[in-house]
Amino acid sequence: MFLYCSLLLAGLVAAIPSPYAGHTGKLSRRDGNLTLSPLEVDLGYMVIEGFQNQSAQLNLFRGIRYGQDTSGQNRWQPPRVPETNRTSVFNASSYGSQCPQAPDASSTYTVTDNSKSSEDCLFLNVFAPSTIPQGNSTSEPSLPVLVWIHGGGYAQGAGAYDLIPLTYTNNNQFVAVEMNYRLGAFGFLSSDELARKGTPNAGILDQQLALQWIQQYIHLFGGDSRRVTIFGESAGAGSVMLHELVNSENCSVSNADCDCSIANGGTLGSSLFRNSISASPYLAFQYGYKDWQPSQSYYALAGAAGCDVKDAYLHNGSRPIIDCLRDVDSVTLMNAAVNVSQSGTWGTWPFLPVTDGVLIQSTPSQALLEGKINGVNHLAGHNALEGASWVPPKSIDTIDDLVDYLTTTFPNFDNNDIAKILLYYPSSNASTDFSAPLWSTEGSYGPTTINQSIAATGQQQRAIAIYGETTFICPSYWLAEAYSNNKHGGQGWKYQFSIPNAYHGADGSGYVRWPYTGGYYSPDYIIAFMRMLGAFVVNDDPSVSSLLDNGINTGNSTFNPVSDWPPYSIYNPVMMDFNTTCPELVHIGGLPYCSGGGQLNEFRLADAYTWEGGRGVRCDFWRMMGAKVPE
Repeated sequence: MFLYCSLLLAGLVAAIPSPYAGHTGKLSRRDGNLTLSPLEVDLGYMVIEGFQNQSAQLNLFRGIRYGQDTSGQNRWQPPRVPETNRTSVFNASSYGSQCPQAPDASSTYTVTDNSKSSEDCLFLNVFAPSTIPQGNSTSEPSLPVLVWIHGGGYAQGAGAYDLIPLTYTNNNQFVAVEMNYRLGAFGFLSSDELARKGTPNAGILDQQLALQWIQQYIHLFGGDSRRVTIFGESAGAGSVMLHELVNSENCSVSNADCDCSIANGGTLGSSLFRNSISASPYLAFQYGYKDWQPSQSYYALAGAAGCDVKDAYLHNGSRPIIDCLRDVDSVTLMNAAVNVSQSGTWGTWPFLPVTDGVLIQSTPSQALLEGKINGVNHLAGHNALEGASWVPPKSIDTIDDLVDYLTTTFPNFDNNDIAKILLYYPSSNASTDFSAPLWSTEGSYGPTTINQSIAATGQQQRAIAIYGETTFICPSYWLAEAYSNNKHGGQGWKYQFSIPNAYHGADGSGYVRWPYTGGYYSPDYIIAFMRMLGAFVVNDDPSVSSLLDNGINTGNSTFNPVSDWPPYSIYNPVMMDFNTTCPELVHIGGLPYCSGGGQLNEFRLADAYTWEGGRGVRCDFWRMMGAKVPE
């Protein structure tokens, strides 16, 4: 443990470089008449040149290196700050390479899908309003900062989203940043051997290094490092949750005393961020770093990559597996990771964050219950039908099918535990009628999501509800509750996205894509939701005007509850339900979406605890079972 701790803290100590000698921090406009006006920013270790989006009044800087190449002997090591390279000005007009990708077990995947991937992938992008002074290292910071962390099961995706719409819709009141981080086997491989010779949770350490980069350099882009909000969806929101819980008391980047690294979690305070937003926080099973499950994935990867697993497993004095894995070429390792990823059960990934005892010290359900949190304020959200994409379609007909599914999904549960799940999710034992009408539940009365949805009914829907609540929905409840009147003087807010189909990820086009061309959500909804996110970033409160809530195109400024959105608390577990009228349902790719003109915002306050037949009680049950899940 001491060796692992030393390696980890060595990475953290190196994470924020001291200002370079002769660092001027100057930004210069070379030719303001060009459509793409080149801009230069001196970061000390390199000079970058971005370009201007004149219509959005934003300066864009893409592909900024924040860490060294992670291949070879840097694999599964803490990220290292970039080496100094000032021989030329770096053209920051193109995205950097994405990190190697891997699918979940339900996906089809080919080697060519990684053709744009590289282990040299620690890059970030900055969206900076061009109407404020930038590049002056001595000026007082002015704008808050929004940091987007992409999702993708900790195995897919890249920091290459278009954040212009979200920034521009909020009148360029903040600077936006997004980053790549190591994924899949490259970012979340774990075993006892790896912990002794490297670091688990490398992908989370990458994200932390990016956050430390922001603390060091964002003032050069007009940002205020004291007012950072981190925002993620799915695994990105799961990452946000982990950053909210990671340890650091007295273990700053300038203090490598390992004794303090085993302090209680949630002690970073607001040193890296002030606020946080989680949209559908993905709470994957979080095993210990050397437990059976991550260890088997480690051996499976080694075998698929051609390393000698048998002798190493039997401790016959052969070459350590980790040494072999570091010598394997990138393409072979990418293919091995894909093969292992596709061998699991539907909708799962084999390489995930683990409890390492140093950076991540306990399961999120326990840490949140104990209020061990970083940051001040939190906005937590989930979608109405989170589980539908993760349960094999039309696969659960009878009660026996459901029990088999639960036994496979929760391998640590005994028969009594399975019986408890069925008790908390009551239903008849009748077989699923796959021809039954499908429609969305109202939430506060009538049939509930346990038995009915726009995706399924019966035992199939029962499984969807169980998976969705334990994996995405209940974590959002726990986050909102943990931040309620917290020790840092902050609050938590809670919402549900209910516009059909409200599957996992369906909300994304409401805040990371523009112009709105899909026909799924009305411009009034998109503008209102983006402005709520912006209000939280800028004002520490998601409340916006009634005109925006009712729909800016309606001209209706009658009072809407979102204009005075109350925080969530145990004694007043209020959440906002975001929906719209739905004149017509159309099916695209087999999924229903709202369509047609006349969609009006329908935002209302609801009791999150009694919602959908007592979801709060079910989330209390999952927290009670957290150590056994484990989550």
